[in-house]
Amino acid sequence: MKIADRLQNKKRDPGPPRQKRTVRGLRGVRKARRLWDGGNAQVKDLLCSIGFLGPSVTGVTLFFIAPFLVVVYYSVIRSPLNPEFVGLDNFIAVLKNSSFQTAAKNTALFSVMAVPLAVVLSLALALLLECRIPCKSLFRTFFLSPMMVPVASVVLIWQVVFHYRGTLNVVLANFGVEPVDWLNSPYCLLVIVVLFLWKNLGYNMILFMAALNNIPKELLEVADVEGASAAHKFFNIKLRYLSPTVLFVAILSIINSFKVFREIYLLTGNYPYVGLYMMQHFMNNVFEQPDYQKMASAAVVLALVMVALIALLFKAEDIFGKDVEG
Repeated sequence: MKIADRLQNKKRDPGPPRQKRTVRGLRGVRKARRLWDGGNAQVKDLLCSIGFLGPSVTGVTLFFIAPFLVVVYYSVIRSPLNPEFVGLDNFIAVLKNSSFQTAAKNTALFSVMAVPLAVVLSLALALLLECRIPCKSLFRTFFLSPMMVPVASVVLIWQVVFHYRGTLNVVLANFGVEPVDWLNSPYCLLVIVVLFLWKNLGYNMILFMAALNNIPKELLEVADVEGASAAHKFFNIKLRYLSPTVLFVAILSIINSFKVFREIYLLTGNYPYVGLYMMQHFMNNVFEQPDYQKMASAAVVLALVMVALIALLFKAEDIFGKDVEG
């Protein structure tokens, strides 16, 4: 029994081999550390950058760039089953399509109305909250509360308010105004603009408030000593330092204006009143047919328009704020 116990203990005792492996591992780590410390600083910075950026670049490539390249490929062929190169024929067909023209016109009109209002009103609210006014915290909470409300609840509120027998028509009836079916009338776009502003003003306001706090107080104090007016301080000091934030808020508002399809779809469905037929309606309906070439061509056109708009905004901000940014 003693001999058997000794043999069994020897089998269970992995001490010496593990110690040897541990020593070898430590030597390897130390050797790699010495090689790293003695390496070129630029090479080390490059390797560190690749290590940190690699996962993000890989994810963006797999889930954004590669799918977009597939969309571009679909836009220049006849069909997935017949991959014949047709050049710009799909783009010409889409641009001549009446539904695409209606959707593009409505989307552009909505963006032209909603985006400048979102930027200007949120900046005005931030400037107002910078002043000494009563109930400032309550005022801030009122504009931030839409960020916590789910989309379904927002849509329900708008249906109750703007329905033909809704709250707004009941209130207007007391003043002798005839009831209006707001979502199926020429006023439909104004209803969605109000919804867009109500949802996005609070977040934009917070961004502007943070940017206003970063303006050097010394410049404003010097302007006060020299007797500068409030308009002069705003246009020549504050607005110049706010130009990067204005650019960011404008880009964010443009992106959100193209995402308003979610609320419109929940309010009106796939085929709303003609004034609410947006680009996302067109793509969604084309996808159900399915007509991948038409959808891909519309997506590429929309992407090009977005890139052009953002490039113009960057150029304007560079011209307006270059003396401030140095």
